[in-house]
Amino acid sequence: MAASNVIKHYTDGSITLSDGTGTPVTLAVPFTTGDLSITGLAQQLREVVAYQTRGVLNSIRLGARTFPTISFTAQIADYSDGTDTTAIDFFLKQAAFSGNVSVSDNATEVYTLDIVLTVEGTDHGDSADHVLTAKNVHCTIDVAEGEPNTLTVNGTVYGGMDGGVLSNAVTFS
Repeated sequence: MAASNVIKHYTDGSITLSDGTGTPVTLAVPFTTGDLSITGLAQQLREVVAYQTRGVLNSIRLGARTFPTISFTAQIADYSDGTDTTAIDFFLKQAAFSGNVSVSDNATEVYTLDIVLTVEGTDHGDSADHVLTAKNVHCTIDVAEGEPNTLTVNGTVYGGMDGGVLSNAVTFS
């Protein structure tokens, strides 16, 4: 795919949540405000360790695995519902989403999910839409009253980006 020449912005994206069942349960998060942020991306998702003696840098090496973080905000129309679907219920694995399954293979008690950001590209002349997937994400949520009421999602990405990259370069499509 050729690199796009059209700058993307907040109206071009949509966020979808996905659990770990065989045919994943998904939810397109309604009313997102277009402020998704991913921090801590690095080429190999590992910290850089500087070794020095007496103030002289001797070597720089890759150390322990690092975990990017993700956050975004949505406006709240409904909090929880026994049969219909809400984003809060998806994140808390309750009500209509109580049967959701964690995407994690290495944590039996921690509920993790995938968060997919799809950014429109074809409408702007690109050969495809652009997709960024945060894999195996544990999320916490904050609910705030205001004008409007909001849901803030914060997550730690334990599986990497776009295909579960753990120790290789982060890839985007």
